[in-house]
Amino acid sequence: MTKTEKALLLRRQNQLNRHRGAQFEDLIRAACDYYRGRGVADIEKTPEEMKPIKNMGKGHFVAVYVKKAQADFKGFLRGGLAVNFEAKHTDTPRMEQDRVTPEQADRLERAFRYGAAAFVVCSFSGRDFFRVPWEVWRSMKARYGHKYITIQEAEPFRITFGGPGVLLFLEGLEEKKNGVQKEEAGEDERRGAASGARQDDCLG
Repeated sequence: MTKTEKALLLRRQNQLNRHRGAQFEDLIRAACDYYRGRGVADIEKTPEEMKPIKNMGKGHFVAVYVKKAQADFKGFLRGGLAVNFEAKHTDTPRMEQDRVTPEQADRLERAFRYGAAAFVVCSFSGRDFFRVPWEVWRSMKARYGHKYITIQEAEPFRITFGGPGVLLFLEGLEEKKNGVQKEEAGEDERRGAASGARQDDCLG
């Protein structure tokens, strides 16, 4: 194979990867519309900021994308739980940890520490989909012995399609939020009971 043929093949592969990546994002956007329409969540794609580098006149210009420090998608669930996540596609058998840039990782880490749902939605060849929690993604080396995750390793985080071809990437998060609320409510009740007991002792 000549250098020209290799270059054309690589160009074709890159175009195909971008096309599949765009299809993956379209799936997530459609799911966001589905969840919003049912009052489950309001999540939107983060706009990609562009920086003009050359004025072509008549309202036209050449621009480049600015490296962003925001998650691909942001929003919130009904009940108030904030959601921040990245969407990553690969046509290989494994997803490299560094697909999340340092700036994106910092954003997800801060969201996670403030109590938001932070995760990475992964597409493997457009056939297998997973919601990998941020606490798992950031610790791949410690968990799996390498800085990537395979389909087999991601299996516990698999997400499926439901209804009219909707990628159900939020399933389980609402239950998690409710569980937290129940725990907090139980703790408030215990505190209230303890306070009431102290008051009774004082009155006695």
